[in-house]
Amino acid sequence: MKALDGRTLLHALSFQAPKIRLLRSLLIEGSPAMQVLDFAVLPEPEYDLPIFCANFFTTASLSIVVLDLNPLHDVVIQKDYKDKYYRKLLPLGQKYVELLPWGDKLTSESLRFFSPIVIWTKFSTDHHKHQVLYSAFKDYFEAWLELLEQAIKENDESLIHQNREAQHKYLTWRAEKDPGHPLLKRLVGESLAREVVRQFLFEGVDSLGVKSFLDYFPEYRCDDGTINQKRSVIGKSYGVRPWNDNGEFIGNEPGARRVAG
Repeated sequence: MKALDGRTLLHALSFQAPKIRLLRSLLIEGSPAMQVLDFAVLPEPEYDLPIFCANFFTTASLSIVVLDLNPLHDVVIQKDYKDKYYRKLLPLGQKYVELLPWGDKLTSESLRFFSPIVIWTKFSTDHHKHQVLYSAFKDYFEAWLELLEQAIKENDESLIHQNREAQHKYLTWRAEKDPGHPLLKRLVGESLAREVVRQFLFEGVDSLGVKSFLDYFPEYRCDDGTINQKRSVIGKSYGVRPWNDNGEFIGNEPGARRVAG
């Protein structure tokens, strides 16, 4: 579709496949100076696979990147889940730690949806860095596809329910707090932006579960019952990578800092 400015184009594609509930891609081409890719693959609830996530925003001077296999379940609390999916992938994450270094502040609320191998980075736009990023994208996606191929369908209804609720919680967070919302509103207007967010980017937020954002994240409730619009209410961010080389969370050690809003 064409944006309100008459120049920017939004290209949206979505697919389903065995084991995959939704594979979707949104490409925004504003000009050579502004491009956005929002690419994700979400598994069927019968699989506890991580969610493949690639968010790239680039202008003539700056590139902002999140690339990860977002954990479906908490990797800090559930060590067995972390070991199942990330222990063998730690060398892959280490491969890009120096090439694509930590991109400064990341709020603790957002961190709960990232894995020990997340690439969160900012860099001055240049061709070499983009080549490195493309290499990382291919490596991470190939790693995710291998996990998909090995995944065994779950038959336990209680575990399927847990997977479904975990994915719904993830979608509910992203649909409310994703940092790309202001750009979408500016490009296509508030009403259509909301439709794109809830019916395309995070499809399932209105069908996989009935819990609301405040059911999952009551700390965001304002006195009048509305949702606090701040990204962070805890006020803690991580200015350095909060996992060590063994994938152990060290975010409570010196290096995490308080932030406003």
